[in-house]
Amino acid sequence: MRVCVCTVVHHAEDARILHRQIRALLDAGHEVTYIAPFSAVGAVPWPEVTAVDVPRATGRRRLRALRVARRAIAEHAPHSDLLLLHDPELLLVLPFLSRPPTVWDVHEDTAAALSTKTWLPRPFRLLPRPFVRAAERYAERKLHLLLAEEGYRTRFRREHPVVPNTTYVSHDVPPPPGADRVVYLGHLTAARGAAELIEVARLLRPRGVTVDLIGGADPRTTALLRDADREGLLRWHGYRANDDALRLVEGALAGLSLLRDEPNYRHSVPTKVIEYMAHGVPVVTTPLPAAADIVTRAGSGLVVPFKDAVAAVEAVLRLRDDAALRDRLAAAGHHAARLHYHWPDQGKQFVAHLERWAA
Repeated sequence: MRVCVCTVVHHAEDARILHRQIRALLDAGHEVTYIAPFSAVGAVPWPEVTAVDVPRATGRRRLRALRVARRAIAEHAPHSDLLLLHDPELLLVLPFLSRPPTVWDVHEDTAAALSTKTWLPRPFRLLPRPFVRAAERYAERKLHLLLAEEGYRTRFRREHPVVPNTTYVSHDVPPPPGADRVVYLGHLTAARGAAELIEVARLLRPRGVTVDLIGGADPRTTALLRDADREGLLRWHGYRANDDALRLVEGALAGLSLLRDEPNYRHSVPTKVIEYMAHGVPVVTTPLPAAADIVTRAGSGLVVPFKDAVAAVEAVLRLRDDAALRDRLAAAGHHAARLHYHWPDQGKQFVAHLERWAA
């Protein structure tokens, strides 16, 4: 099977797209053409894929990226058995003719996510939602849909398969959590708790606990993080390749997930929570339903209120001062992650869905 995969919004080394889905396709013996913004993010394509470089769509600068992507799709999709899209924006530039079976991998609640898009003028964060819902209904009539979350099912009228955004979990027991460093892994924005993370770092610094932030940021948050890094409050590592990022997670005292109570997050499982568990790191999370449910059932961390840096700091210090507690949470998290969230288990289903649609 020849699969054409396309994104202009996500990083070319996005964990779900490249390290999980494309890796699963290659391991199953399929050919992959990957249309993605390699140069824009300084990514080196894997030799196993046919790479097509396009501009990256960021902020309000999206038209050029979409025009180039449209030409790339028109050139490469007709020679493929299946086209896999990762951005809702790409639905606007799909060719009507000479297109193979097409799959939209739904990563987020598109309409709800508008409220967190700071690059959109404020009036446009609310007005387009009915149009987005209408576009989603059109897409499910014309395309195959693959959902990243069980909570996305209610947005659509038909049944669509769910392939959760999990991670790789080693059989080997990870190193024990330390006592002097906490981490955050993922994109950094106000809605994802960037201000709270900076305040946590400010409060933990005098207590001898370092905060490592791993991930890219939107323009407004970038300025705040650079200032905090220069001041010595925290260490901001910026975007790191998936393997490098996860190596920085290992051995941490706690993994932070301080996302705010936004509609787009209420039905989602923050992948970072599962990644912390997979690497034997206790979780400190805000009470988003899915995240709190996983952490509570697994016994893998502590839940703190939204927008409460002081409570997050108290949770971290509790873990620092109680080695038995943090070791117990770390072990329980790794066990639950291995049992329920090991990507190869979902990867087989993912490949099977695509093979069925291509046929």
